[in-house]
Amino acid sequence: MKTLLEIVAHRIVPAAYDLLPSKMASTAATRQLLATNWQESRAIHRAQIVNGGGRGPARGLWQFEAGGGVRGVLEHRASREHARQALHTLGYDVDLQPSEVWALLEHNDVLAAVFARLLLWTDPRALPESEPAGWSVYLRLWRPGKPHPETWAEAWRRAHEIVQ
Repeated sequence: MKTLLEIVAHRIVPAAYDLLPSKMASTAATRQLLATNWQESRAIHRAQIVNGGGRGPARGLWQFEAGGGVRGVLEHRASREHARQALHTLGYDVDLQPSEVWALLEHNDVLAAVFARLLLWTDPRALPESEPAGWSVYLRLWRPGKPHPETWAEAWRRAHEIVQ
């Protein structure tokens, strides 16, 4: 039986790559996407869980916030047209506001993967090949409010086991 992270790797991420230029699909990108996914949501949580069991401001398997990651992908020169094309292909209005796209990410894992890959695409640095470099990318692009470095090694290991 496949783990949830394997389902993300073998179904969701490839479907997202199908909506993007082929140059965006790579082993390094997939590994970073999987490690970030596991770090953020354990491939389970589509809405951020906060202390006390409430819902936080992040949505989707990659835990995007409307005013940060979603807005950034929709407005960045390297990603905005790709985001619009993906929205169009999926049958959504290409002129949705960041808050509207943010709401979709909770219910559309492929769109969430597209946005995660596009966020990586906005970074001019090379995709990471090592755990410490992956952690740096994660911190720089996801900007977690409360980073958990103690769980990153496990996230990277899991991603590396799935994507070699």
